[in-house]
Amino acid sequence: MSDFLEMTIRCRTLGPVEVEVDGAPPRPELVWRKHLALLIYLARSPRRARSRDHLTGLLWPDKSESAARHSLNEALRVLRRAAGDDALDTAAGQVRLAPGIPRLDLDELESLAARADWRGASDLVGGEFLEGFGVPDASAFEDWLAAERATWRARSVDVLLRWADQLDRAGDLAAATRAGERALALDPRSGRAVRTVMRALALAGERAQALARFEAHATRLRDEIGADPDGETRALADRVRRERAPAPAPAPAPAPPPSLLQPPSATRRMPLVGREHELDRLLGALRVAVRERRAMLAIVEGDPGTGKSRMLDEVAARARVDGAVVAMARAVDGDRAEPWSGLLALARGGLLDASGIAAAQPAALAALADPLPEWADRYPASRAAAPLALGPAVSDVLRAALEEQTVVLAVDDAQWLDDRSVQTLGQLLRDHARLPLVVVLATTPHPGCVEVERLRARIGREIDGVAVRLRPLDQNALAALARNALPSWSEPDVERLARRLAADSAGLPLLAVELLYAVTLGLDLGTVAGAWPRPLRTLTETLPGDLPDAVSAAIRVGFRRLSTPAQTALAAAAVLGDRVTADRLAAATGLAPGAVEAALDELEWARWLNAEARGYGFVARIVREVVARDMTTEGQRRRIRERA
Repeated sequence: MSDFLEMTIRCRTLGPVEVEVDGAPPRPELVWRKHLALLIYLARSPRRARSRDHLTGLLWPDKSESAARHSLNEALRVLRRAAGDDALDTAAGQVRLAPGIPRLDLDELESLAARADWRGASDLVGGEFLEGFGVPDASAFEDWLAAERATWRARSVDVLLRWADQLDRAGDLAAATRAGERALALDPRSGRAVRTVMRALALAGERAQALARFEAHATRLRDEIGADPDGETRALADRVRRERAPAPAPAPAPAPPPSLLQPPSATRRMPLVGREHELDRLLGALRVAVRERRAMLAIVEGDPGTGKSRMLDEVAARARVDGAVVAMARAVDGDRAEPWSGLLALARGGLLDASGIAAAQPAALAALADPLPEWADRYPASRAAAPLALGPAVSDVLRAALEEQTVVLAVDDAQWLDDRSVQTLGQLLRDHARLPLVVVLATTPHPGCVEVERLRARIGREIDGVAVRLRPLDQNALAALARNALPSWSEPDVERLARRLAADSAGLPLLAVELLYAVTLGLDLGTVAGAWPRPLRTLTETLPGDLPDAVSAAIRVGFRRLSTPAQTALAAAAVLGDRVTADRLAAATGLAPGAVEAALDELEWARWLNAEARGYGFVARIVREVVARDMTTEGQRRRIRERA
């Protein structure tokens, strides 16, 4: 067996160059600049071969012909010694490297990229091609090196951004931001890279940081090449600016003594874990609708507390940041008795923001202006027209909007939608089958909605779309949440906490997040007893008295961290029911209108309440019932109802 077959040279070239021979450091002469330059240049040459004259002129241009040939022969001797006699063929005035000599990270990167293994490929990107390496007295080699660096910079940026996109689709926005930042470090002028970072930051709620990245990018382009950001990047910045900015953090109520393990800040907005596959399928439907201009239906099913509202938010946020118009509504059980209530809620919930709807028939606009004052204010002339029936009117308005942009209609708790609205949504999907319309319905199987079930059954037959089912999180996902919330905890502590979370939350993200948030604020789960749920009992059946002490305690801890006006408003909202307006809360609490608005902003950003055109509702019914039960007395509940 030849020496070649027994030796393996590996070169890492994306970043500072690293060389190994059979897993060990190489002999010093192998990594002399011109010897290493020769090795890598041959490996990157067509057919892995060059003429002797070409190589001497490339690397030893300042030497005489005989001296240059001597230097080349010495370099070839070093390569043979490292790789074996069979590694080089020097016949007929050519120098040819055998296949696989050396093993370059570039070849591995391309192999991984061909399999769409963007994670593995991105792990190989450590910086510029041959970062910090050069042969100053060989200008032709330096020219080649500059060209290779440009090629591999572009390839590395592409790999990193594809990995960032995959992380984005999986909901890991922090990792997507890091991957985008790595790409931006390689090519600071890349509009695609800065858009990736801006998008991930905006989706994570860090809009100020996203805009700061844009401004830094714009300044760099102006200073270095006298140019402005491209239109796509400017458009993204405009969309981020139009999004509502987070309210200033309120002054919290007195906090419990900090634990030594408590992180510097606590949040109830945890990363999305255990939902990567489901989110990717939903976003895939959205991408198909945009790319192929096809109407799509997406159904998100799950028991209460499994994260349907969060999934709806994630899809809507990505649609908005990509330029779609999103109309969102949340149904309550009273909506079933009100024909067209769901459709009108969507018209209030963002459809009016769509460009192009002015091109709809006046009769269609009149049908929406009649029951909705905001539509009448926008299109006062429509009042003179005889209105269409509501279903055809919405179809006409949607068609005008869809000619301009993608429209997403999203309904949470769709099991409470009235039958006419569900039927009309199905008709809209058929009527606009060749337009970029996306209907997303989040629903529970119990109680179900017959019309929603019928609509779901038509996916893959009459209607394009997907349906995903959200199930409880497993212990691995709960442990990932715990690591994020408590980064200073040891791995054994995290695993013990994950087991307790699994017992107390039954794997429901809502309850797991409440518990983790409370732990970050000082809740000691060792002092609360009881595991939940009992066998064969569902979340709905055990509300609220059968909740474990840990869950109720977690909600109480979070409640006490709110400002006093926010506590007052939240307690009143819990007593008053599923949906409440700001005016009704002002009457029920006695707070001034400005104080009520500030309290509602705080509650919305802290994810206690969701806002829509018809009022505010709790993100989760379980929280409303615990607040109403544990945070108010019977006398307070009576007075709240009387004042309201």
